Amino acid sequence: MQQVFDVILSGGALVNQDGEGARDVGLRDGKIAEIGDLSRASAGETIDCRGLHILPGVIDSQVHFREPGASHKEDLESGSRGAVLGGVVGVFDMPNTNPLTTGEAELADKVARATGRMHCDFAFWVGGTHENARDLSELERLPGAAGVKVFMGSSTGSLLIADDAGIADVLSHTRRRAAFHSEDEDRLNLRKSLRIAGDPSSHPVWRDVETAVRSTRRLMNIAREKGALVHVLHVTTEEEIALLAEHKDIASVEVTPHHLTMDASDYARIGTLAQMNPPVREARHREALWRGVAQGVVDVLGSDHAPHTLEEKAKPYPNSPSGMTGVQTLVPLLLDHVNAGRLTLQRFVDLTSAGPARLFGIAGKGRAAVGYDADLTIIDMKRRETIRNSWIASRVGWTPYDGKEVVGWPVGTFVRGVKVMWEGELVTPSSGAPMRFHAAL
Repeated sequence: MQQVFDVILSGGALVNQDGEGARDVGLRDGKIAEIGDLSRASAGETIDCRGLHILPGVIDSQVHFREPGASHKEDLESGSRGAVLGGVVGVFDMPNTNPLTTGEAELADKVARATGRMHCDFAFWVGGTHENARDLSELERLPGAAGVKVFMGSSTGSLLIADDAGIADVLSHTRRRAAFHSEDEDRLNLRKSLRIAGDPSSHPVWRDVETAVRSTRRLMNIAREKGALVHVLHVTTEEEIALLAEHKDIASVEVTPHHLTMDASDYARIGTLAQMNPPVREARHREALWRGVAQGVVDVLGSDHAPHTLEEKAKPYPNSPSGMTGVQTLVPLLLDHVNAGRLTLQRFVDLTSAGPARLFGIAGKGRAAVGYDADLTIIDMKRRETIRNSWIASRVGWTPYDGKEVVGWPVGTFVRGVKVMWEGELVTPSSGAPMRFHAAL
């Protein structure tokens, strides 16, 4: 009997757990149904992928889509539109919205806002606080919850937990891997108290690594004492990479495309558009991050997409806010790094799909394998493009990489078997749904 599929991706080079090779991929009922020679099968749509690579769908586990509370900068629709245009099939959104995502009602509201309106699949981090610590074991298992996120620095109000006792309390009640923004708040306050004119690199305190290293060391000690698994977000320093390499049994590591691509010299070129928390640092730190990628210390990539308007970013430092767009440029930037020989395509897949699925226990995603969700990122490794502000779907309409030429480009995005983006165009109405997690099934 002839095999029948909804979609056949024909003639592409599939990159998955079996390596890289020419294989057809058959999609049926939102799942990957067959991999191999499907030349004798039929389908509602057959897409010629000759000359293209088919990857497991890219997952960005750190974005700030700003809704609710700051939708003039971004909302769930616009942020996810940028995601799928950039080849990203799923995102984890952060809790520092207004209201904060710290309880069941706030999480349910975000899930309701996102369902059927976001273009990609989604999950939402729940903010860990002094007040909700004892509820976290229940909150982290609710539908749509990515896990617990803790701000040890660079936050305000109840989301900030700067004391060891508060961190220990949170980790006493989490069962899933908890994510941490690991900076020391006392040092951050010192940094913010300095009224420095000019660009964000104009004082060495801005580039001080002590904030990150001291805080990360504290976190490792508490996590080991509590027997907890932790995920350290946006690691930026050579010293942190060395420290975290000693704690891989309990700690996973994220780095961002901007910390892998830019260094402190970019402040002179684009000023506060490069301003982030934690900061873009000197070149020695960037090279250390690449060594961490090569040696396997780094587990995942997250864009830390955190848009602000150009008017807001134009304020003189330190009154300018930290944050930049990133979800739409994650794939092309890293494919350019692949073409430059800084990592392999297999390693890119591990950092952006298999890695997030493995660390956070995402059910049915992270592999291009039979029985898994048909989440796929289709790329042209030879395409040369120039990133432009006009391409960016974010409501703020800018990228720090405007004018940057890259080699390697996302051609198509499939979410649960649906062709959402093809050749830079949205081709299917939004149908995003909550990701499922093994710990909550």
